[in-house]
Amino acid sequence: MKATILLGTLKKSGLSNTETLCEFLAQRMQLQGIQAELVRLVEHEIPPGTYSDMGGGDEWPQILEMVLASDILVFATPIWWDNHSSLIQRVIERLDELHDKILQGESSALDGKLGAIVITGDSDGAQHIIGNLCNFFNAIGLLIPPYATLSVLWERQAKGKHPTKEELLQKYEADYGEAADRLIGQLLDHARR
Repeated sequence: MKATILLGTLKKSGLSNTETLCEFLAQRMQLQGIQAELVRLVEHEIPPGTYSDMGGGDEWPQILEMVLASDILVFATPIWWDNHSSLIQRVIERLDELHDKILQGESSALDGKLGAIVITGDSDGAQHIIGNLCNFFNAIGLLIPPYATLSVLWERQAKGKHPTKEELLQKYEADYGEAADRLIGQLLDHARR
């Protein structure tokens, strides 16, 4: 099985809480036989638009190919003002062309694929983001199994705090390992159906 994790961190460099949590999840996925590939959206030229290819150096078409070749699609985002990051919003907008085809009566290119969500932050807002993203996943044909979210809300992840990568991984392992394994188990279980 193959998973593509679309990472919506806004950090071009330096330690990212969300990226560290994605690396933690990807390692656990690989232990269960899932090949996980992390795409740092901030490193790619993804212009605004609602089509799969906006031309002129647009890198979204190559990312979309990876998504379509995957069994699992993970949206990973920090919480900003009670919402997902602008890069995840950009992905939603760029997937709108797939939704247009569904509205025209065509099958979704994502039918049979599974969706999951990773969130980091220092305060509440995860439920709002999960609701929005699950609604979007449903609209484009992704299956969302139970427990298909991994949300870490911890004050050490607040803007201006500077936990080390080791501190983050220790926290994730100690407090979120079981949740990560349950998420992976649900994905595997639903993929076999």
